[in-house]
Amino acid sequence: MLVALTVLGVVLFATGVGPRPDGAGWDRLYDVVLYNCAYLPAAVLCCYAARRLPRERLAWRALAVSLLLNATANALRTLTAGLDGNGTSPVLAVDVMSLIAYLTLYVTMLGLIRARVPRFHPSMWLDGLIGALGTTAVGVAFLIGPYLDPTSGREAVPLVQLAMPATDVLLFALMVAVGSILGVRLDRTLFLVIAALGAIFIGDVILFARTVSGSYVDGGPLELTWLAGIVLVAFGAHHARPRPAPDGDLDGGTRLGWRLLALPLVCNIASLVVLALGWGDQLPVAAAWLAIGCVLAAVARTAVTFGEVRAFNEVKQQARTDELTGLANRRALLEAAGRVLATASARRPAALLLLDLDGFKEVNDSLGHTAGDHLLRQIGPRLLPALRPGEILARLGGDEFAVLLPEAGLDEAQERAERLRKLVLQPFPVEDIRLHVGASIGVATAPVPAATVQEMLRCADIAMYAAKSAREGVHVYVPDPHGGSGDRLRTMEELRTALDSDQLVVHLQPQITLTDERVVGVEALVRWNHPVRGLLSPADLLPAAQQAGLLRPLTDTVLELALTATARWWQDEKVPVSVNLAAANVNDLDLPSKVAAALRRHGLPPEALTLELVEDTLMADPERGRQVLAELRRLGVRTSIDDYGTGYSSLAYLRHLPADELKLDRSLTADVDQDKRAAAIVRHTVALAHELGLRLVVEGVEDAVTGAVLAQLGCDIAQGYAIARPMPVEDFLRWLVTPRPFLLEQTRA
Repeated sequence: MLVALTVLGVVLFATGVGPRPDGAGWDRLYDVVLYNCAYLPAAVLCCYAARRLPRERLAWRALAVSLLLNATANALRTLTAGLDGNGTSPVLAVDVMSLIAYLTLYVTMLGLIRARVPRFHPSMWLDGLIGALGTTAVGVAFLIGPYLDPTSGREAVPLVQLAMPATDVLLFALMVAVGSILGVRLDRTLFLVIAALGAIFIGDVILFARTVSGSYVDGGPLELTWLAGIVLVAFGAHHARPRPAPDGDLDGGTRLGWRLLALPLVCNIASLVVLALGWGDQLPVAAAWLAIGCVLAAVARTAVTFGEVRAFNEVKQQARTDELTGLANRRALLEAAGRVLATASARRPAALLLLDLDGFKEVNDSLGHTAGDHLLRQIGPRLLPALRPGEILARLGGDEFAVLLPEAGLDEAQERAERLRKLVLQPFPVEDIRLHVGASIGVATAPVPAATVQEMLRCADIAMYAAKSAREGVHVYVPDPHGGSGDRLRTMEELRTALDSDQLVVHLQPQITLTDERVVGVEALVRWNHPVRGLLSPADLLPAAQQAGLLRPLTDTVLELALTATARWWQDEKVPVSVNLAAANVNDLDLPSKVAAALRRHGLPPEALTLELVEDTLMADPERGRQVLAELRRLGVRTSIDDYGTGYSSLAYLRHLPADELKLDRSLTADVDQDKRAAAIVRHTVALAHELGLRLVVEGVEDAVTGAVLAQLGCDIAQGYAIARPMPVEDFLRWLVTPRPFLLEQTRA
């Protein structure tokens, strides 16, 4: 609406540029009212833009003030200059007002450039200085200079009358400086504002020339140049929108390219022209000094450019180099792989070897990280001589390296991997010690089966993980068309989806006492109801969860599912549920409060839940683990040490462990009916547990005979296939209320 009012005011004024009705009233209507009414909606639009754009608020407010001051000064000047328009306003305040209006335009330009360039670098200052000095030199030489020299055939113009053109020259110099800094890449708003100021500058120059020659007549077509500028301002303010953060070219880096150098180059050439034409005192001395300053600034800019190019190349090199080893880093490898895959074909395949050191963690743990770093620095000198020109060795991080083979088929890549592995197997001298480390290498090729860089890296990672798991040294990636469990990265991503889409379920395995055959517990075991691969066991699920860092949310989900199931039978059968904890859960100080909230949510008492953990999970931070377990026991939640006998099994450690029961691992109970040594271990473990006030649970009871022997040895609770297999919740609810032959009844039969 306001833009339309601005355009309407200009159109109405344009009707009076030619013949207009006679009379002082019509003259005042056109020159005072219609001419200046376009300024008002444009000023309001600038105020709206200031409210809409906080970063440019100062610029738009200054532009609004300038428009209002100009409109006021124009009206007063017209009213006091007489009907013929040739008079001069006797009011000094009018000229002061006009001067202030032009000075506020400087604030507008500075505000707009400041909003677009958060940090000024030396090259930016020099580009702006070159543009300003070159433009000012031309303006002084060809616009102001002829009116200063009385020998040019005309009288010298008083300095007071030159104030306005001098102000215009400086404003135009500022606009060129802004363009030089931004590199001829003006956004729409800035382009419209500069175009508006350019129109005003052209009008002022023509006005000055006609005023000096005495040929200016008020109300002619010349006024349309200023009004065109006002329309451009209105459009610029109306379309101004919040801008994204400045890009790298404006906020640092190397300022190169024709867009950035175009205006400074033109201004520098213009300065040389001024110096050439002014040879022999043909032009004002001030113009010569300004031109010399522009040339010197250009020389300084050249020196700064060389420095920036050198610094840029150094930063670019550092960004693609591993700091510790001096090898290429992940970024450099990905860029090189992208170039290689762009030309890879079935006839010219490419390969990627992903190499992981075996035993490196032990080096760090035993000798310290300094020794580990020393070892890593020797990998490059050891392997680089075995590579051909164009092949790249990169360190991806930690003890993981990659080798890119631009032209290598599957057989050649496998052979090269074996050769590199043999080099790694040779001893490394570290701190007067000869260290031996192994290497697991995964091999992937492109364009088949990997068509992209990320696919090739993923395939090599899968192959490397398979090589490490199978201890086979080198493994070649073979795609699994059914998406099998070997594809751990895909499994990890699918698991993230499963946690949010109710694909996880719990199966329940009962626990009974070995004395009176009562059901005293049930263990919740997670299963993954995969939409494609069917029901997956923890063996398929847990490794992927550990690799993806999802053990904590997985445990939270299992806890929620287990308590939901327990709430269905707790009112009738007081059978508690056991849930396994991961190390991340055990060391979570908020775990007790989370468990308490979950129990309240399901209306269950603390004794309805037992939390199981393996010994190893406590070793990362024993103090915090003991603190968490102690808080759980204070809540009334029972805790159990799972897989006892396979971890650290430190008796001193066990003495301080806040737990309620031990679960003896199946590896100690499998042959208890035949192996006297196994029976002795179980008997003494039972005695130890009872002396410490713990009850003993045995896992893996596969037959009735084993259960009977364990009962004779004093074990308290049994769990295993001889009692019941893990079953869905609905099946367990039926099992719980259905009469069945118990384990000990089977032995008596």
